[in-house]
Amino acid sequence: MTLTLNLSPELEQYLLQEANQHGLSVEALALQLLTNSLMLKQKQTEAVNLLQAWMDDEDDLEQQETGQYLIHALDNDRLSDRKLFPLEMKGITW
Repeated sequence: MTLTLNLSPELEQYLLQEANQHGLSVEALALQLLTNSLMLKQKQTEAVNLLQAWMDDEDDLEQQETGQYLIHALDNDRLSDRKLFPLEMKGITW
């Protein structure tokens, strides 16, 4: 596909400078920037979809067990004897 873009003088100058710094043609740099931008957007969308799938997971019991395991592991793997998640503070600070 062939595209024709009308760039502002500032953007054109920036594109020329970046292309020269990377030893690329302006067209190659523009294509690279466009590709990187689209790929980043796709990765962000995939990450959001994965997080949403985790949030939509209806296995509440497993999530509670995992949370309890993490709290227990964080409390036990400390250099201090002071608990990070003391039971008397459950429901107050965590």
